[in-house]
Amino acid sequence: MQVAYLLVALRAVGLDTGPMTGFDNAKVDSEFFPEGTVKSNVLINIGYGDHEKLFPRSPRFSFGEIAEIL
Repeated sequence: MQVAYLLVALRAVGLDTGPMTGFDNAKVDSEFFPEGTVKSNVLINIGYGDHEKLFPRSPRFSFGEIAEIL
């Protein structure tokens, strides 16, 4: 949950984020936290992306196409 709140906060201030899991935690921990008191959980790329290189948003249904108010 804490990672999700961090991502929401970063995006709220206009930063782009790229969270990653599935990496070798032991290698990251030995490189960045050699004293062993901190353990990694997730890596997050934080910065400003180039919006010209982003894939455009996929089309979405309008409300009227998928719902009906009874």
